[in-house]
Amino acid sequence: MSQVICIGEILFDDLAEQLGRPLEDVTSWQSYPGGAPANVACGLVKLGTSAAFWGCVGQDLAGKELVELLRTIGVNTEGIQYHETAPTRKVYVTRSLVGERHFAGFGKINTTQFADTRLQADLLPLSALKKAQYLVTGTLGLAYRDSRQAILKTLASAQQQGVKVFVDINWRPVFWTNPEDAPSMIESILSHATILKCSDEEAQWLFATEDPSVIKGKFPHLQGILITAGEKGCTYCIGASQTHQSVFRVNTIDTTGAGDSFVAGFLHQCCQMGNDIFKDANLAQKAIIYASAVGALTTTQAGAIAAQPTAEEVQRFLILNRH
Repeated sequence: MSQVICIGEILFDDLAEQLGRPLEDVTSWQSYPGGAPANVACGLVKLGTSAAFWGCVGQDLAGKELVELLRTIGVNTEGIQYHETAPTRKVYVTRSLVGERHFAGFGKINTTQFADTRLQADLLPLSALKKAQYLVTGTLGLAYRDSRQAILKTLASAQQQGVKVFVDINWRPVFWTNPEDAPSMIESILSHATILKCSDEEAQWLFATEDPSVIKGKFPHLQGILITAGEKGCTYCIGASQTHQSVFRVNTIDTTGAGDSFVAGFLHQCCQMGNDIFKDANLAQKAIIYASAVGALTTTQAGAIAAQPTAEEVQRFLILNRH
């Protein structure tokens, strides 16, 4: 059984091969497997923590390639559903001269027409939650009726089973037909969360603050709040401890999936440490340092999943960087 279950989207990121150009001036693209929950599942398995992915893909070549990739890596795919007519999602990503990404849309297909929006709640293998330690979800699936119902049903089941829930805000307005609906929907699922992760920009957008203690005041049940800020590092509140962790300096090629790798690194440590991570400030800092290393290493290559490091690579990196 899987220690971590990730529910949500899996897709192809089409990254612009010409840096610093707007969408209309890009002449060629390179496809990479992605989707935040799928990225996290793959990152966990590469680090040595068993993980499952639940989502929906089309019965097309893209869907088959993505599922085969998950299986090759070792992700449990029993929770994947297939839609007969809806295509597997592809998202176009432009990049700045320093590799920063911008989600530029879905081509000629409306965001509501992709297979990941069709995830069916009644077909989920909820019994697998009995053996899981964590459930991971983003918020993009909340934008669509079917996938929203699937996420809500899974969250309720996880709460009944005593499974900890990790929510990554992962705000991408291009996925929403009505972005103004997002804040209330996102806040509604935080009642199920054990750990919340968001970027500094997402924190300002949703909570009007980047201070984890202020957010915890609004959601006192949260045991962990992680606020990432790219090259500025991560400010976090875990248990009773709150502090800031700087980033590792690396030769950044592509930042796609770095935040998901950070999540995978942190959850890998959570699964090893158990509840002690919420009681011991030193263990919490160790987990954040480890997560930061996993995220940094992912930026040194292109693509989200392809660039993810193994546990051995992370350990060597930490030794070289004296952590």
